[in-house]
Amino acid sequence: MHTPLVSIICLCYNHERFVKEAILSALEQTYDNIEVIVVDDASTDASHEAINEMVQEHPEIKYLPLPENIGHCAAFNKGLEQAGGKFIIDLAADDILYPQRVEEGIRAFQSVNDTYGVNFSNAERVSESGKHISFHYQIDEFGHSVSPVPEGDVFEEVIRRYFICSPTVMFRKEVIDEMGGYDVSLAYEDFDLWVRSSRNYKYIYTDKVLVKKRVVLGSAGQRQFKMRSTYLYSTYKVCKKISKMIRKDSEREALRKRLKYEITLSVRLWSFELTLKYLRLLKSLK
Repeated sequence: MHTPLVSIICLCYNHERFVKEAILSALEQTYDNIEVIVVDDASTDASHEAINEMVQEHPEIKYLPLPENIGHCAAFNKGLEQAGGKFIIDLAADDILYPQRVEEGIRAFQSVNDTYGVNFSNAERVSESGKHISFHYQIDEFGHSVSPVPEGDVFEEVIRRYFICSPTVMFRKEVIDEMGGYDVSLAYEDFDLWVRSSRNYKYIYTDKVLVKKRVVLGSAGQRQFKMRSTYLYSTYKVCKKISKMIRKDSEREALRKRLKYEITLSVRLWSFELTLKYLRLLKSLK
């Protein structure tokens, strides 16, 4: 197997309890040609000290402690500037890579051509203490997904519904370079990443559980459905981008359904200004 360099960018913000395990999971891959870049986004707990301990034990780690908090998207871009790999993994400091994650990703990419830019897999959801909760895709007795998972041209599917587990994603660096990195105006990155990358690149699915997604009380992901959440406005911005990217009627219909869902959610969360924005965007599609 050809072994191109893979850059794992581990982003930390107040994950003192979990960051060492995340970094170790990156270092202990069965695939050898890896660089680990840790970015601490000005944590206010003892994350910095925990990361420093790991750097002392593993001096090959590239560590970027940021002087002020700039948010996930901008912090990732700082790490991306230091990345020399042909492939990238965005690893949150509370998640865990299975040892074979990178090896399986490289194997998947080498089985297809360069029109494929993103690889993703199944994941295990675990509690803060690491106890099993569930799998992202239900599995059978052989560990395979019991239902078909979309791959190939998934642009229309990512508009329609959430089906990719974010921590499982591994992508070609050229994909994110063409996008200019993550959009720093957004509160979260994954929906925008999927939309913009899937417009130009195909996705390949690895039917294995390769990542542990930790469910942490009060995490950013859990706050996205709260009133006045910045996540809600970020979703609207991505939907506006989609409206300028659609090429056929089925994609337009998928966006209509997405907008109707977001309108319902905005009303339920009393975000009436945002509701009006969505209504205007929905009207413009006609």
